[in-house]
Amino acid sequence: MSAQQTKKFQQGERVIPAAAEKAPKYYQAEDDSQAKKVRKNQRPCKPRASLQPGTVLILLAGRFRGKRVVLLKNLAQGVLLVTGPFKVNGVPLRRVNARYVIATSTKVDISGIDSSVVEKVGGDAYFAREKKSKAKGEEAFFKQGEKPEAKKVASGRAEDQKTVDRAILASLKKEPFLISYLGSTFSLRSGDKPHEMVF
Repeated sequence: MSAQQTKKFQQGERVIPAAAEKAPKYYQAEDDSQAKKVRKNQRPCKPRASLQPGTVLILLAGRFRGKRVVLLKNLAQGVLLVTGPFKVNGVPLRRVNARYVIATSTKVDISGIDSSVVEKVGGDAYFAREKKSKAKGEEAFFKQGEKPEAKKVASGRAEDQKTVDRAILASLKKEPFLISYLGSTFSLRSGDKPHEMVF
C-alpha cells in the first residue's frame, strides 16, 4: 500500500488495490517441479560388527543365493569381497552387497592368504567389464546368425583364485565337517522360523 492509500484506509474510505496487487486470473494446474537436493558428501559406510574377515556368510541374493562363503575383506560403500572356495561350492572371488548376507558364528582362519593378492582382487579395476568391440562390414553381417563364443576365464584370475583357495582349504581341513558345511546350501523349509534361528 502506498502512503496515500494508507491515509484513505485510516479515514474509513474504500481502498481499491493497484492492478499489480490483483490476484492472477490463471493458476497452474500442476506445481513446478522442485530441484532434487543432493547430499554433497558421501558418508563412509560402517560395516556391521559381525562382518569380520574370515566369517562364514550366507548369500541371500544373486546367482549364488543360499551358498555359504568366506568373507575376505570389507571394501568401500558396503561391498564385501568373498570366495567359496571355488573348489568346495563353485563360488569364485566376487563382490557382494553387505545388505544381502547373513553372518554366521562360524569363523575360518584366513591368516595364510597372501595379502597382496587380496589387495589386488579388491580393486575396482579387477572387476571392470571388458569393452565389446563392434565389428562393422561384411564380417559382422555374416556373424549375426552364429552363436557367441563362450567366455574364457583369464589365466591371471584363475591363478588368483587358486592362490586364495589354497590357503583357505588348508585351514578348512583342520576342522571336521567344515568343508561339507560350506558345500551345503542354505534353505528354509515349512515350519522354520528365521527370526528364532541362531546362525
